[in-house]
Amino acid sequence: MNRRDFLGLAASAATSLSLSPAHGARVVSTGPEMTALCDYMGAAKTRALPPDIVEQAKHHILDTLASMISGSELPPGQAAQRFIRANAAQGPSTVAGTALTASPIEAALANGVMAHADETDDSHSASRSHPGCSVVPAALALGETIGIDGAHFLRAVTLGYDVGTRVVMAMGGADFSYGSTLSTHSIAGTFCASAAAACVAGFEARRMRWVLDYAAQQASGFIVWRRDVDHIEKGFVFAGMPARNGVTAALLVRSDWTGVDDVFSGPDNYFLAYAPKADTAKLVEQLGERYEIAATDIKKWTVGSPIQGPLDAVHAIRSKRPFEADEVKRVTVRLAPSVAAVVDNRDIPDICLQHMVAVMLLDKTASFHAAHDTPRMQDAAVLKERAKIELVRDEDLAKLLPVRVAIVEIEFADGSRLSECVTAVRGTPRNPMTREEVIDKARDLIAPVVGRDKAEQLVKSVYEIEAVNDIRTLGPLMQRA
Repeated sequence: MNRRDFLGLAASAATSLSLSPAHGARVVSTGPEMTALCDYMGAAKTRALPPDIVEQAKHHILDTLASMISGSELPPGQAAQRFIRANAAQGPSTVAGTALTASPIEAALANGVMAHADETDDSHSASRSHPGCSVVPAALALGETIGIDGAHFLRAVTLGYDVGTRVVMAMGGADFSYGSTLSTHSIAGTFCASAAAACVAGFEARRMRWVLDYAAQQASGFIVWRRDVDHIEKGFVFAGMPARNGVTAALLVRSDWTGVDDVFSGPDNYFLAYAPKADTAKLVEQLGERYEIAATDIKKWTVGSPIQGPLDAVHAIRSKRPFEADEVKRVTVRLAPSVAAVVDNRDIPDICLQHMVAVMLLDKTASFHAAHDTPRMQDAAVLKERAKIELVRDEDLAKLLPVRVAIVEIEFADGSRLSECVTAVRGTPRNPMTREEVIDKARDLIAPVVGRDKAEQLVKSVYEIEAVNDIRTLGPLMQRA
């Protein structure tokens, strides 16, 4: 044996030792939860959904696309576009509200940031997350790259909501969120987007395992985003990063990367690292029976969540007794202290309760434009109405959390009073919006950016999504000329 043969044999031996399970690699059998979850995920591409879930999915797809398009004009959306222009090569995926295209990873990032550019997108209370703003950008960006049809896209989006939310609920859900510095919004979003993108890619069960493995490795984010005053980091943490992570995980596996077969059980698994007390049975609890997209809120008003109930209450009072702003002497709003603190006299219009209630008195509604008209916060007419509004931090309402109850009393100049207690905000599963309400909201968000004709075509396409042969036909409807 010459020297070259010897070195080749030694190298082969070293390679086989490094790959052999007997020399460091651990072979772990997959747990029942991972098996059931990935079997479900692998079949999602062709699994028929119940008609009511199909309708819910269309609502959430339209609501998120509208959030992306309207978000393109807000500071986080502008930041996303600067990133694309400076760093992204032209690609097959649409960047909403612009004439730009990019690679699927970069488009998912930008559209995610736009979708959560403010407080417009949907939210899932049990997992303390905003699924739509990561799921829809991820599924759309990869769907445009591959060229899937509308029914496939709808099923991928629905799957995304089911998976990521269950991961966080297994970790402890809202209790975990309140007791940890980790961000459930980004963790759920990463698994949501990864599941949706994997379904777009059409993976079978084993590849789904590897996608979840790469999702787990990317799951990150912590609640320092609360100190972000421009909403840009928040848009990244809640949506841009998770959407990017999801597309990345799917593309890695699509490129024949392998991974760990069960990142949720065995030595050094995901839950041991992040949530040692996790209840992994919740990963598959009522899977295929309870669809999390139907448990996700859609906001009627494009304002911070704590303001939703008070605006609903003013709207309800006005429906009982039509009135003008100058007939109002005083408005008292009661919220739980922790809820009130989020929206008490803030300097941003859409998260300032006093300002938005004043706008509601004057305008008899609260449009997207009004919720983002910062100069109007100094308008004399608005300030006159704002002076009538008192926000009371009610300890009794704290006992009802996590249900956010809002009580509004309006005292009129003639001495009469009317009050309204809102226990289920419009757009929540207990008080859902109609198709017409979802469409009205979407029009208000989409038409000012891309025009009325495109807005109407996009609405029609979403509600007829099963007839869309190629999801890429939606792209031009979301872009400026």
